[in-house]
Formats: sequence, structure tokens, C-alpha cells
Amino acid sequence: MRLIFMGTPEFSVPALDALVAAGHEIAAVYCQPPRPAGRGKKDRPSPVQARAEALRLRVRHPVSLKGADEQAAFAALEADAAVIVAYGLILPQAILDSPRQGCLNIHASLLPRWRGAAPIHRAIMAGDDKTGVCIMQMEAGLDTGPVLLRRETPIGVEETTGALHDRLSRMGADAITEALARLKDLTPEPQPEDGVTYADKIDKAEARIDWTRPAEKIDRQIRGLSPFPGAWIDHDGTRIKFLASRIGTGSGAPGEVLDDALTIACGTGAIRALRLQKAGRGPQATADFLRGIALTRGTRL
Repeated sequence: MRLIFMGTPEFSVPALDALVAAGHEIAAVYCQPPRPAGRGKKDRPSPVQARAEALRLRVRHPVSLKGADEQAAFAALEADAAVIVAYGLILPQAILDSPRQGCLNIHASLLPRWRGAAPIHRAIMAGDDKTGVCIMQMEAGLDTGPVLLRRETPIGVEETTGALHDRLSRMGADAITEALARLKDLTPEPQPEDGVTYADKIDKAEARIDWTRPAEKIDRQIRGLSPFPGAWIDHDGTRIKFLASRIGTGSGAPGEVLDDALTIACGTGAIRALRLQKAGRGPQATADFLRGIALTRGTRL
């Protein structure tokens, strides 16, 4: 098929690679414009742009698709379909209507659960035991279109957003190639009205750990916000991010360190920290982290 690919972050790259490997013709790749990044704040292309250029594909990064000129340029590509994966811009109706077989979106949840911006984070933070990817026909509403194909996977009890992100990215790549191969045989299924939830964008205010909360919720907060933005505490003027954890054993005052392996009491129960990061340093396993900072039994965080 002749396709337009629209995506921006690392999550989208495996899908682009899969479509190329499957022999589809990529008429153009749309992504967000380069953004200032790094210490020098120089414009840096997105992961999708970098990969597309390495594959010698045509890249476009308009700041908006609302203008008549951009819509005409899109239509002139005469695509059979567009594949959208975390692109980052709202698609006007003229764009949605342009490809002959419509716009197909890879969404990282089991729709209608977790429509919106942060479905992977929210699934872990809510304690969901499963998630997946859906191939959806796009329409004007926010992730409201009918589903062509869905693939389900359990969420591991210690899985972080980072790890689940990578798994779902690969699942989405496999699912879109399958959906395109079977497109004539797939029946679009309208999403049910029941079970709709919205995955709001992560607010940095959600990242500070409150040790008076139950251990299960703190554990899910830590794993759901890892690696970014990272659940954190301020201890003696030092910001410490917690990047991996599991449910621990023991009890004590909220925030009390219970042992030498950094098991920490919560409002109810306890969590054990598995991976941490101090400001200005890289992530470390707990044993290595504790060599550089004294968080001994009885310390209150």
C-alpha cells in the first residue's frame, strides 16, 4: 500500500520500521518539528524524523495541519491510508478524509479504557492487570473510532511504564502490519459506551511521593512514573527519584526506613525500592545507591 506515516517519539519508530520491512511504500513521514534539547539547546530532530531520514524517506514537520496549503499537500500524496502513532497534532477532518482507506491509529490501551494522552502511565498507576494495543479507525473524537484489531497483554507486577512502553511499541508494530494485510477482511467494531476512561496527561505535581498513602498506591505511582517524570522525595535538600519498586513487608511510621535494603513504611504496608536516582546522577540499583547516601534503618524520609 501507499502510506503516509505520522508519528514523533521513540514509541512510533518500530511501527515505521515494520511498515518499511513489510514492503509498503511510504509516501511521506509526518512528525513534530525539531525541538531545542541538550545543554546547548540546539534543535534536535524527533526519533521518528531521525529514523525516517536514515531510511531516506521524505519528512515533513508542519506546525499545524489546519491550513488549506498543508491539507492540499497532504491530499496530493494520494495515499491509500495513513498510519498514526503518537503524532502529537490534532488531525482536521480534511486530513482524516483524504486517504482512500482512511487513517489508522495505533493506540496503547484496550479501548475504550484509557483514551487520551498517557494510557501506559495510567494503566499502571490505576493497578490494571492487563493492557494492550488497538488498531483504530480515526474519527474526529478523542480516540473514539471503531476498532479493527486488538491485542492484549498482562502487566507485570513489577513492570514500569518504560518497560511496558517498549513492549507495547513492538506489539503495535506487529498489529499494524497484520491489520493492513487483513484490511479487507476486518470488521470495524464500534467502541462500547460502558468502560470509557480518560488518560489525562501526567502532571508533575503527581510525582511527589506521600508516604501516608497505602503501599500499593505508592508502588504503582513509582512504577507508573518511571522513567519520566519519576516519583520523587526531597531528603535533606536532595531530590531522590524512585524508579522501580515492589511491595515489601513490615510496618512503621510513614516514610520510615525499615531495613538495610531500603524497605520503607507507608500509610499501610511497605514498599521496597529497587532503583533510584539522585539529582545530577544516573539511575542506580538500591545497593549501589546506598553506598553514596546514608539511608539507614530508622531514617525518616
